[in-house]
Amino acid sequence: MNKLRLLFKHFAFNFIRRYRRNPASRWTILVIDLFALLVAFAVTDLFRLRMSDFIDWPSLIFKYCFFGVIATIFYLIIGTYRSIIRHSGMYDIYKVLASNLAAALILIAFNFINNNHPIVTNRYTPAYSEILMTFSLQIVFMISIRLALQNIYNDYIRRQRPSVNIIIYGAGSAGTIAYNALMQDRNHNYRIVAYIDDARQKKDAALNGIHIMQRSDVLNQDFIKKNQVSTLLIAIPSIKLSYKQEITNIALDLGLKVKSVPHISKWINDSFTFNQIQDIKIEDLLERESIKLDNTNIVRQVYDKIVMVTGAAGSIGSEICRQLTQYHPAKIIMVDQAESPMYDLQFELRNTAPYNKAVDNMVFVIANIKDQPRMQQVFEQYHPQIIYHAAAYKHVPFMEENPYEALLVNVFGTKNIADLAMQYHTEKFVMISTDKAVNPTNVMGATKRMAEIYIQSRCGTDTHFVTTRFGNVLGSNGSVIPLFKKQLSAGGPLTVTHRDIVRYFMTIPEACNLVLEAGAMGGGGDIFVFDMGAPVKIYDLATKMIQLSGLKNIQIKEIGLRPGEKLYEELLATKENTLPTYHPKILRASVRKYAAEEIDTLYQQLRDLMPTFDDMKLVGKMKQIVPEFHSQNSIFAQLDKKENA
Repeated sequence: MNKLRLLFKHFAFNFIRRYRRNPASRWTILVIDLFALLVAFAVTDLFRLRMSDFIDWPSLIFKYCFFGVIATIFYLIIGTYRSIIRHSGMYDIYKVLASNLAAALILIAFNFINNNHPIVTNRYTPAYSEILMTFSLQIVFMISIRLALQNIYNDYIRRQRPSVNIIIYGAGSAGTIAYNALMQDRNHNYRIVAYIDDARQKKDAALNGIHIMQRSDVLNQDFIKKNQVSTLLIAIPSIKLSYKQEITNIALDLGLKVKSVPHISKWINDSFTFNQIQDIKIEDLLERESIKLDNTNIVRQVYDKIVMVTGAAGSIGSEICRQLTQYHPAKIIMVDQAESPMYDLQFELRNTAPYNKAVDNMVFVIANIKDQPRMQQVFEQYHPQIIYHAAAYKHVPFMEENPYEALLVNVFGTKNIADLAMQYHTEKFVMISTDKAVNPTNVMGATKRMAEIYIQSRCGTDTHFVTTRFGNVLGSNGSVIPLFKKQLSAGGPLTVTHRDIVRYFMTIPEACNLVLEAGAMGGGGDIFVFDMGAPVKIYDLATKMIQLSGLKNIQIKEIGLRPGEKLYEELLATKENTLPTYHPKILRASVRKYAAEEIDTLYQQLRDLMPTFDDMKLVGKMKQIVPEFHSQNSIFAQLDKKENA
C-alpha cells in the first residue's frame, strides 16, 4: 500500500511539474478519468469473482468497453474534463456526480431491457451490483484524484512561494471567501494564524480549522511576535468607516501591513478574487462617513439650467462637472485655460458611464478668465444661469513669489466673471474659496479673501453671490499626499515643513457635494464654511504613509515653513462667528460687509498699481484692503512692521 501511495505521489508531482504553468489539456484529464474507471471496474470484478481461477476475459473486455463508451459520452456532455484540476470546487464535484450517475442509470436501463428483450447474452450483460459498485468507486476515484492533485499542486507551489503569516479580521461569509482567495494566490504562501471576530458567541469556535479569537487576544505585541504575523486582512465588506480606521491604526502601530476586502457592491457574482483584495491607503484613514444630502435643493437649482464651471479641468472643478451630470442641467459649459487637462476631462466624460449619458449637453471651452473680451464672448454665446467659479491659483509659495499673477487671476479674473454674471443676469454665482482666506498670512490667501470681499459687495443685484470656504482636499493637485507618494516611490525622505503643522482634509467628492448644496441654499452675500472634522498633523500623516507602504528606513525630514505658510489653518468655525444652517456640515459665517463704492475705489487703485509690477506696492495695497492680512515667513512681513511702527 505504501508503495502504491509513493507511486501515485511520484506520478502526481511529475504531472504537476509538467503542467505547473499551464493547465493539463482536457484530453489528458479525460484519459485519467477513463483509467480510473478501468481501476474501479477491475476492483469491482476482483471483489465479485473473489479471485476465481477462471476469468472470462472476452466478457470483461466487452463490459469495460461498454462502460467506457457510456461513461465517455456523459463525460463529454457534462464536461467533467473541462475543469482546471488545480482550481476544482463544488461545481466540479457536482459534474462528477451527475455524469457517473447518468452513465449508471443508462446501464441499469440497458440491463433491464436486455433481461426482457435479449440483445446480448447474459455472459456480456453487466449485473446491477457490478454497475452500482463500479460507478460508486469511480465517483470516489475521480473526486479523490482531483483533490489529491489540487493539494499536491498547492504544496508544490507553496514550496516556491514566500511565506506570509496573516490574520483575518471577520469570521463571517466574507472571511471564508477571503480565506479561499488567499489560498489561490500564486505569489505568496499565506498561513492564516487566526480569525478575529467581535461576536462573543464565536469565541473559541473554528473556521476552516482555524481558531476564532477576540481582538484583544490577537492584536498585541506578544501574539504578533510569537506567531511572526506580518499582515492583517479586514474581511468585513460593510464595516463602519470609523471602526475600520480604528482597527487599521492599531494594526499599523503593531507594525502590520493592512489589507481589506472590497465593498460588497464591487464583488463579481457575489464573490471576489485575490486581485481585488486592496491595500489600505492613507485616504482610507482620512476619509469620513459619507454625507447624506437631500438633493432636492440641488435639483431645483440646476435642473434644465445652463451651468458654467470655471477651472473645470482642475481637481475641484472636474468633480463638480461629474456631479452636475446627475442633476440633468440643460447644458454644462466647462471653461479652463489648461489644454491637456481639459482634453483628459473631455475624454473621460464622453467615454465613461454614467457621465456619457449627458454628452449632448456638454460644452468644452478653452479660455482664460483674465481675458475679458473672450469671456464676454462666451457669456454672449451661452448666457449661463448658474456659475460655479473654481478657477484660481492655489499654490501658496508660488503666489508668494508672483503677487502680480495671483492678483490678476484670483482677484481681477474673479471680478471679470462676477461683472459678466451681473451683466448677463446670471441667477447665481458660487465661488470656491479656501480656509487660507481667513486671517491670511500669504498672498494667495489674501487674494482669495479679496475675491470674497468683491463678490460680497455685489449683493442687491439680480445675481445672488455665494462663497463656499473649506480646507485641503485629498489628492488635489499640489496637495501633500501626492507629494508624499512621489517621495515614497523615490525611497524618501518625506519632507514636512514643521513638526507641528496641522491641516484640515476632506475628500474631493464630499467637498464638491457640499459646494452644490451650499450654493443651492445661499440667498446672496453668504459665506458658507464646511465642517472639516478634526485637524490632521502632517507629521503624523507622513508617519502613517510610511507604515502603510511597508517600506523600512524611510526618514521624515523637517525643512522649515515655506514663505507665507502658517502652522494652523482657520475656518471661522466657532459658535461666536458662525450660524447654523439646515445642514449640520454647513455653517454660515458672520463677516464684515463692504459697500460697493468703497471696494470699487480700492480695487481701481490696485488696478492702477498693476502696471508697475512692484511687488511691495501691490502687497502693501492688498494689506490696506484686507487689514487682517499679516505675512508670515515672507519678505512682505516688513510691510507689517512699517504699519505697526
